[in-house]
Amino acid sequence: MTSADSPWWQRATVYQIYPRSFQDSNGDGIGDLAGVTQRLDYLVWLGIDAIWLSPFYPSPMADFGYDVADYCDVDPVFGTLADFDRLVSEAHARGLKVIVDFVPNHTSEAHPWFVESRGNRGNPKRDWFVWRDPAPDGGPPTNWLSEFGGPAWTKDAATGQYYYHAYLPQQPDLNWRNPAVRAAMQDALRFWLERGVDGFRLDTIHHLFEDEGLRDNPPNPFFKDGMAPTLRFDRVHQVDQPEVQDVLREWRALMDSYAGTDGSRARILIGEAYLPLEKIMAYYGDAQEKGMSGVHLPFNFQLIGAPWDAGVLADLISRYESLLPPGGWPNWVLGNHDRSRVASRFGPEAAPLAAMLLLTLRGTPTLYYGDELGLTDVPVPPEMIQDPWEKRVPGFGLGRDPVRSPMPWDTGAGAGFTTGTPWLPLNADHATRNVAAMRAEKSNLLHLTRDLLALRKIEPALHDGAYGPIESRGGILIYERVHGARRLLVVLNMSAAARHTPVPAYELLLSTHRDRSGEIGENLLRLRPREGAILAARE
Repeated sequence: MTSADSPWWQRATVYQIYPRSFQDSNGDGIGDLAGVTQRLDYLVWLGIDAIWLSPFYPSPMADFGYDVADYCDVDPVFGTLADFDRLVSEAHARGLKVIVDFVPNHTSEAHPWFVESRGNRGNPKRDWFVWRDPAPDGGPPTNWLSEFGGPAWTKDAATGQYYYHAYLPQQPDLNWRNPAVRAAMQDALRFWLERGVDGFRLDTIHHLFEDEGLRDNPPNPFFKDGMAPTLRFDRVHQVDQPEVQDVLREWRALMDSYAGTDGSRARILIGEAYLPLEKIMAYYGDAQEKGMSGVHLPFNFQLIGAPWDAGVLADLISRYESLLPPGGWPNWVLGNHDRSRVASRFGPEAAPLAAMLLLTLRGTPTLYYGDELGLTDVPVPPEMIQDPWEKRVPGFGLGRDPVRSPMPWDTGAGAGFTTGTPWLPLNADHATRNVAAMRAEKSNLLHLTRDLLALRKIEPALHDGAYGPIESRGGILIYERVHGARRLLVVLNMSAAARHTPVPAYELLLSTHRDRSGEIGENLLRLRPREGAILAARE
C-alpha cells in the first residue's frame, strides 16, 4: 500500500488536547471547546493532522470527565453541542481530523442508567451494571482492587448488594454481557459519528469484561514493600477477558460502515489498554480481507515506561515491530494526561531527541499538548491537588495533576490561557516557555517539532516507509526508513558526550540543534552531545 491509497490516519500525527488545560474562552480558569477552536490555527501552523479531545461530556467531575453522566451532550463547563459542532466544522475546514475520547467501561454514578439501576433489585436497568451479593462473610464478592486504591466493590445499603467499579466508587462499571448495554453504547457512538467525528480513542478497553465466575485474583509475585497497594494482586480476572474482542469487532464494523469509498473519510478506533506487548497485539483483531477486525491502533505505551538508553530502545523497537500482526499498523506515544511529561522523565536536554525519535519511527505518532514546548511536570501544592488518584493513594507519585498544567500561550498574567485563575498552576517558566515567545525565537524545541512534522509530510520514507536495521553503537541509536530508492537514516546520540559513527555517504536533512542542514558527508558522522540527525543516503 502506498501513501496515495493508505488511510489518512496512517500518515497523520495525532495531537492530544486535554480541554480543561488548553484554552479558556470565558475567564473561568478552565479550558473549553470554544477555546480549542480559537487555537486551531496554531495546530495548523505546527503541522498537526488530527486532534484528540479528552472527555468533555456532562459529568460531576469526580475523575474530570471520565465519569460520564450523559454520552450524548457537552458539559456546560466546556460549552454546548453547538460549540462542539463549530469546533468540528472549523477543524475540518482547516484539514484537521477530530477524534473524541469515549469511555465505555463505566459511567458516572449520576448517570440516569445507574440511578435507575440502584433503585431496587428488580429495576430493568439493574443488569446494566455489575451487581453481586456479598461474600459469605458479608464482605466484597472478590478480593479485586480498584485502580485508584481500595476495594473495587462498594456496598449499596438500600439493596444490600455490591456494585463493581474498576476505578472510583463514583464510576460504576457497565455490564457488557448485557445486549442492551452494547446497543445503547453503539447508539452513542453513532451520535458522534453523525456529528462528523473522525474516530474515537477508547478508554481502558481491557477492563470492559471481568471474569464471569468472579474468581479472586492471585497475589502479584512481583509485589514488594514500598509499591502502591493497588499492585498487591495480579489482575488476571479483572482485565483482558476474551469477550472484549467481540465488542471490538462490532465497533470496527460500525466504523467501516461510515468510511465510504474515499479513504479520507475513514473513521479510526484507538484503544487504550495498559498490557504487555504480546497481549496488546490481540487488540488489532483477526486479519480480514480488507484489514483487521479490532481497533486500528492499540496504543503502544512502551516508550513511556522505557529508560533513556540507546540499547534498550533499539531492542524495544525491534521487539514491537516483530510482534505486529500482518496488516497491523504501528503507533508510538511518548506522553499523555496520565504519565509524567517527556522533559521530566528524560530531562529537558533530551526532549529534542525524544521528539525526533517519536516523529521518525514507523507508524502513527501521538503528541501530547505542550510537549512541543518542553513543558515539565508542574508541582502542585497539597491544597491545590485535584486528582482523585493522588488523594486516594497519596505518597506514591501517582498524581496526574502535574502533567495537566495549562498551556502557556504568551507572557500575560494567565499565560494567555485564561483571564481568570487557572484551575491548576502554570509552569513556573511560563514567561519564557510559551508559544508566542518560542515562535519568535527559532532555535528551540517548538520549531524543531514543526520542522520534523514538515519533513514527515514531504518524505514518504518517514510517513509510509519500511524499517531497515535498528541498532545501538556506544550510546547512539540508529535506524533506517526506506521508501523505494529513498533511504533515510535517523542517528540519535543519546549520550552526554560527543560521538562519531560510520554511516553511508549522506546529505544531512535536519539536526536537533537546527544549525545543520544540506551538509554533505562521506562515511563518518560527528554528533555533539545529545544531538540527533536525519540523513539521506547518497548511494
